[in-house]
Amino acid sequence: MNNPPNDAVGATGKVKQAIMVWDIPVRVSHWLLVICFAGAWLSSESESWILIHYAFGYTACLLVLIRLVWGLIGTRYARFSQFLKSPRAVIEHFMAMLRGHPHHDIGHNPAGALVMLVLMLLILLIGFTGYLSVKEFLGNFASEAHEAVASLALGLVIIHIIAAIGMSLIERQNLVRSMVNGKKQGMPEQGIRYPQYVIGALIFLGALYFFYLILSSGLPSLTQ
Repeated sequence: MNNPPNDAVGATGKVKQAIMVWDIPVRVSHWLLVICFAGAWLSSESESWILIHYAFGYTACLLVLIRLVWGLIGTRYARFSQFLKSPRAVIEHFMAMLRGHPHHDIGHNPAGALVMLVLMLLILLIGFTGYLSVKEFLGNFASEAHEAVASLALGLVIIHIIAAIGMSLIERQNLVRSMVNGKKQGMPEQGIRYPQYVIGALIFLGALYFFYLILSSGLPSLTQ
């Protein structure tokens, strides 16, 4: 019988297996946010699609707020307390990557966690500057700031995608697929027990309803 590779065996001698890491609320929020960001970006240059742009943009902000709350009360690997590290830990992680010896984290690694947090803050800032632009506060400054922050966020998204592909090759597991099925390689005791299907479904339906409300209302309270 063939022995498993060394990196597939934990410190206790147990063989690693596919375990549940990302719960449904994390996955739903992540992929809906991807759709909203892409939709807002693609609809930003067309006046005829302006309500669709608003709907995608404000729904993205709602999803970020939900993810921030879930980061406080969610399952083990969804919580900020599990993956937000000190600046020193982030630097050490980058140095280990440069040396070719990256840390293999079950949840977000320190660098990925930092990028995720910055992206969420940028999306909220995009929504805020977009609101100021619609209300014509601060003249052209708000509109220019809105576009600048959106471009910065897009650049960070591209870096995030490249990093996810790179880390997938380094860790020899598909991190994009992990955010779809929620599973990564680890010890059985490291996995979460409950995927939280009901909360994930509520987030999904709530985001769709919020999108519909903005699209159908024409945003009278925001644009007038």
